[in-house]
Amino acid sequence: MDYLSINKEAWDKRTKVHVESSFYDIESFKNGKCSLNPVELKQVGNVEGKSLLHLQCHFGQDTLSWARLGAEVTGVDLSADAIEQANLLKQSLGLKANFIESDVVQFGRENTQKFDIVFTSYGVLCWLSNLADWAQTVAKSLKTGGEFHLIEFHAFCDLLSGYSYFSRGAPDVEEEGTYTENCDGTKSTVVTWSHSMSEVISALIGAGLAIESFSEHPYSPYNCFDGLELVPDLGYQMLYKGQQVPLLYAIKARKIA
Repeated sequence: MDYLSINKEAWDKRTKVHVESSFYDIESFKNGKCSLNPVELKQVGNVEGKSLLHLQCHFGQDTLSWARLGAEVTGVDLSADAIEQANLLKQSLGLKANFIESDVVQFGRENTQKFDIVFTSYGVLCWLSNLADWAQTVAKSLKTGGEFHLIEFHAFCDLLSGYSYFSRGAPDVEEEGTYTENCDGTKSTVVTWSHSMSEVISALIGAGLAIESFSEHPYSPYNCFDGLELVPDLGYQMLYKGQQVPLLYAIKARKIA
């Protein structure tokens, strides 16, 4: 199965919908709104004058938000349509950014540039079949002493939605629409994989990265799962038998050699 081509086609279709959505609200972004959330802003900290690689950057809003905060940014995404939109957005805002159309693993094999920061966030790991290769891309892209930051939806959410918590090797192949409010019901074939917390952490350690922090969060900034409820000033939560479900986790790792 050529899962890269299947997912690329799906994300090309999604990009066309996403750029017109209130969810991404490009108009507000163009008027100065930052697309980054408090979780990643707090964890990553000051990026002024630092080189930052954003893996699986979609059409570049978060990448360009880091650029607005002073970083020298490069964004990588599988979707040609997403990269085209990212470049159009960059040009309309007069910002400096380098956007590359590539699969994460292939990018890691070809890239020779080293960055101060590698960043990736929100719904990225399920599209990857092999986290060992992904972690090698991260490690090879970092300068010695450089930082990796991952903010991701918690695997517990997938478990409650009926997916496997543990990696099964074989992917889930489904027909589904996209997550923005303007989805017209059009569905695409998508291929995804489950990854446990231990698999993520072990992949990063196996690539030679030192885990400096790991945190879990009961609130999501996005209303993108069934059964979420808004808690003012905190975000969206999910309760299971009256108890909060972990919705996000964040990892900070460093390349020490």
